[in-house]
Amino acid sequence: MKLPLIKCNDLTKVYKMGQSEVYALNGVSLEITKGEFVAIIGSSGSGKSTLMNMLGGLDKPSSGEIRINGENLSTMSGKKLAQFRNVTIGFVFQQFQLLPKKTAHKNVSLPLQYRRPKPDNIDASVKKGLEMVGLADRAAHRPTELSGGQQQRVAIARALVGNPQVLLADEPTGALDSKTSEAIMTLLQDLNRQGITIIVITHEDEVAAYAERVIEFRDGEIISDHIKKAA
Repeated sequence: MKLPLIKCNDLTKVYKMGQSEVYALNGVSLEITKGEFVAIIGSSGSGKSTLMNMLGGLDKPSSGEIRINGENLSTMSGKKLAQFRNVTIGFVFQQFQLLPKKTAHKNVSLPLQYRRPKPDNIDASVKKGLEMVGLADRAAHRPTELSGGQQQRVAIARALVGNPQVLLADEPTGALDSKTSEAIMTLLQDLNRQGITIIVITHEDEVAAYAERVIEFRDGEIISDHIKKAA
């Protein structure tokens, strides 16, 4: 039996709204094993984005515990959490979050530039990352010289360049047309087949359909957790 790469135990997140309390997460427990492709789906306010922030080490629970690769994120200091996030989590965002004046090569290299000590093989790692997403010939192009789909591929290469344990994609097709969205989700499937653990946050059933496992949230709780049967 595989040990979980990610283990969440009884997570809650409570926000004060005047005299009342709002539970963004209410006792969420789940496990994700290495190599899974998981879609976390739900409408706005369901709790999926709150969970994403915790999985990415961007926020901490009000109570409960979250472990990734055995490390307890809930008790880490801010500095240690930032270091852990840099080497463990690759982020892909809806709006790409690329630096407009930097080339694709420079954008992809950013996570490695913040490593201490810096790796010796940054250029080789960036080249490999761009090759993985089919953009080796666009390394010198700036975001304004790339299509939306190409920009998202650069963002995926940036997420992969540090060999993270988890690729966390937040609405990765939200700014793309349907044809380009299909290409990006197919790319994520291909990367998953290479052994990369992928978690996609989405509100779209069409996007969730690419995953092998779909976890649905409503009102801060998991209401279903479905693993697809092999074809």
